[in-house]
Amino acid sequence: MKVKVRSGDSIWYYSQLFMVPINLIADSNPGVNPVSLQIGQEINIPGFTRQNYTVRPGDTFWKLSSSRNLSVDALLLVNQSLNPNSLVPGTAINLPRRVITPIVSGRRNYDYKALTADITMLSDIYPFIKVNTIGKSVLGKPIQEIRLGKGNKKVQINASFHANEWITTPILMALLNSFLLSITNVRPIRGVSTMPLYNSVDLSIVPMVNPDGVDLVLNGPPPELREEVIAINRGSTDFTGWKANIRGVDLNNQYPAKWDFEKERTEQNAPAPRDYLGEAPLTEPEAIAMAELAKDNQFDRMLAFHTQGAEFYWGFEGLEPPESQVLALEFERVSGYKAVQYIDSFAGYKDWFIQDFRRPGFTIELGRGVNPLPLSQYDDIYEEVLGIFLASLYM
Repeated sequence: MKVKVRSGDSIWYYSQLFMVPINLIADSNPGVNPVSLQIGQEINIPGFTRQNYTVRPGDTFWKLSSSRNLSVDALLLVNQSLNPNSLVPGTAINLPRRVITPIVSGRRNYDYKALTADITMLSDIYPFIKVNTIGKSVLGKPIQEIRLGKGNKKVQINASFHANEWITTPILMALLNSFLLSITNVRPIRGVSTMPLYNSVDLSIVPMVNPDGVDLVLNGPPPELREEVIAINRGSTDFTGWKANIRGVDLNNQYPAKWDFEKERTEQNAPAPRDYLGEAPLTEPEAIAMAELAKDNQFDRMLAFHTQGAEFYWGFEGLEPPESQVLALEFERVSGYKAVQYIDSFAGYKDWFIQDFRRPGFTIELGRGVNPLPLSQYDDIYEEVLGIFLASLYM
C-alpha cells in the first residue's frame, strides 16, 4: 500500500501507525532516505492493501478505524483530500486493510501463469522482496528468483526441477507466503520468531526451475512443439509421467558431478520424458541458470524440493561437510522424513552443489505415492516440510 508523506511524517511514525516493523518499511523503500522524507513523496507500507469503501449513514473515521484496529490517522493518511468531519454517505474512500491470510492458493493445478500471478501479488503487498530473472527456459519463459532477508547466511531453495513434481512449487510458495505473513504481523510460526530469521538470512527462492515442463504436464503441449513432444512421449498425449524439460532432457541429470558415470550406465540415450542426461553436462538453459545462480551467490546451503518418498538425501561422495549431518538430524526431527546420506544416483543439482562448494545440499522428497502426487496430499506435505523450511533458516 502506498501513502503520501505529510508534514511531520516519518518512517518511525508509519511503523507505529500501522504496527509494522520499521526495518520492513525501510526495506520496502530502498530509494528513500528514511531520515529525510519529502512532503508528497510516496512510501510503501508492507503487509497492507487499500480497500475501497462507500460511506454509509452514521459512518465516522473513528468508527471505521476502531472496527479495524487502526488509528484515525491511518485513515486520514490514505484519504488526505477528504474532510473527516463531514463524511457524506455514498462517498468512496480508501480503508487500509492489513493482510492476515495467505495470498497463495496452492490446492490447484499450479502452472507458470498461476505462479507469475502470485509473485506479482506478493511483490505488491510485500515490496521488501525482490524478484529477479536468473535465466529463461527453452521456450523463453523467465525463470524467476525471489530474494528477501538482510543477513549474511545465504540459503537457496528451489522447486520443480522435474515437471510432474509441480506440486513442489505451490508448497514452496505457500511456505514463503507464511513467512511473509509472520514477519509483517509479528506472529511466530510454530513458536519460532521469524524477524530474527529475516535479519540473519539472505533467502533465495526459485519456485519453478522447469516452467515449460510444468506447463506441458498440466496444460498439454504448446502448438509449435506438439508433434515433437508427442514423439518424445512415444506417441502418447498423456504427459503425467513427464519429468524432463520441453526438449526431453532431465534437468536434474545435467550437472558435472559424475555425469560421465551416470551417462554410461543409463539406458536412455535419446530425448525422453525422463532420465535422459543430454549430450553433455549443462546443455539446457534451465540447468545453466541454476548453476550460474549458485556460482554467483556462493550459497551457504541449498535445498531442492522434489517428490516423493518422505525422505531426503544429504551426501555426495563423502564431500559433504560435518554441518550437513547436523542439519539432516534436525530436518529429520522436525518433519518425520527419513534422512538418507547416500543414494546410487549422480549428476544432480544437489550432488554438484556439494561437490563444487563443499557446503550442505539436500534433495527433499516431499510426500508419498506416485508422481504426480494428488492435491489431496497438499496440506499434509505443507505441514511436513514447514519444519524443514524453518530449520534451514534458524540452524
